[in-house]
Amino acid sequence: MAPKDADYLEIAHQRAIEKKTHVSFPQLKYPSLRDEGFRDYKQWLLGKSMDDGAEGLWRVHDSLYDLGQFVESHPGGGEWLELTKGTDITEAFECHHIAPIAEKLLPRFYVRDAKTPRNSPFTFKEDGFYRTLKNLVSEEIKKVPKDKLKCTNMITDGLFVALLISSALSCSTTNYWLVMGFSIVASVSLAWLVVAAHNYIHRKASWRMYYFNLSLWSYREFRVTHALSHHLYPNTLMDIEVSGFEPLIFWNPRKNMPFYANLAILLEFIIFPFLFITNWIRRMLVALLRDGLFTKHNGIYWHDLIGFSLPLWMYFASNANFYDVITIWLGILCGGSFVFFVIGANAAHHHPKIFKDGDQVSDVTLDWGMHELEAVMDRPNINDSHFKVMTFFGHHSLHHLFPTLDHALLEYLYPVFLKQCEKYKANFRQMSQLELFIGQLKMTLKTEPSLLSERCL
Repeated sequence: MAPKDADYLEIAHQRAIEKKTHVSFPQLKYPSLRDEGFRDYKQWLLGKSMDDGAEGLWRVHDSLYDLGQFVESHPGGGEWLELTKGTDITEAFECHHIAPIAEKLLPRFYVRDAKTPRNSPFTFKEDGFYRTLKNLVSEEIKKVPKDKLKCTNMITDGLFVALLISSALSCSTTNYWLVMGFSIVASVSLAWLVVAAHNYIHRKASWRMYYFNLSLWSYREFRVTHALSHHLYPNTLMDIEVSGFEPLIFWNPRKNMPFYANLAILLEFIIFPFLFITNWIRRMLVALLRDGLFTKHNGIYWHDLIGFSLPLWMYFASNANFYDVITIWLGILCGGSFVFFVIGANAAHHHPKIFKDGDQVSDVTLDWGMHELEAVMDRPNINDSHFKVMTFFGHHSLHHLFPTLDHALLEYLYPVFLKQCEKYKANFRQMSQLELFIGQLKMTLKTEPSLLSERCL
């Protein structure tokens, strides 16, 4: 690293500390409430509303809109608008609506111009990479055979059936090795089902999105932490999926790492098995201690109980006693949690050549689509099978760019996607799963941010 480059990063970090801003994008505020409280989805939304200048309305680019009367008739489901009221939804509006109809409809709800600049570094210029690609994709998806979507549904439903059968069989025998074998199959089926169900969470309301809650996790929470935070602002300080693991695991490079940061691989093996369970406990504690358990807005919903339907099924479908059922179910949950988070942590976002907050950027007002590719890597050995795509977060770059599209459609978009990447010199990169796994471990040890030139393959 040349001295002037080292000086650049050092000065950027110093200014960020003094002004409480982002490092890579110093014109932005440091996210309100990022380092406080339970770090749950409600806190993230509240902090975002404090920074976005939406004045209790919905902000798109530099205008404010009152979408209150549109909540019930929103084609994607009213929950998206309910969750995002009072925030800047520009990134979500752009990538969730591929067809131009939403943009034509929006002016009906215009209230006034926003008083403050957007607290986001990303742009959507009409002749920029993302807008141009989106226009081409809106035409390409019309050519895809409709029956392709059936394959996604069959894989997801098949995983659900596999979970039901294997979990019931794990309680139907007293043979230790059979119990262990069926429990492992059930754990993997549960993890893969949760990954596959994430395909539906990004889209309009569907009964299949409730598969996700069999893990004791909440699809509603995931819509915020994953779809509205991680997907829209990957690897920035606004990405709660990265910051949510701090102060145990650090994927953003920091100079003053605690001594245990070097033990990240051991910490992952320790905490990953319990995250499904602890996530549910944390959600209940938030409802009890912060929101008030018996209040209208306590954050507890009927679908939070879906996860308990699995042990009930295991109990009635077998001749096991209740204690054994609960013990085996908890084992399946822990196994499923471990598999899911190993897949997620090594899927696409953690490698020294992938952008992380603090790294040098080519432009502090970057095209949103260009940033998505800086924060993602793809795996050709995962993308070669639709089953692997559905169970290992495949076609990750295109999924980040167009999250509301069924995964079965994404493989048909590569011709126009690769052509646009070449035209705009977008940093689309591919790497093997093993290389990403090694890179993820390197990121937990990384203390220095990267220059732009260091992230190019």
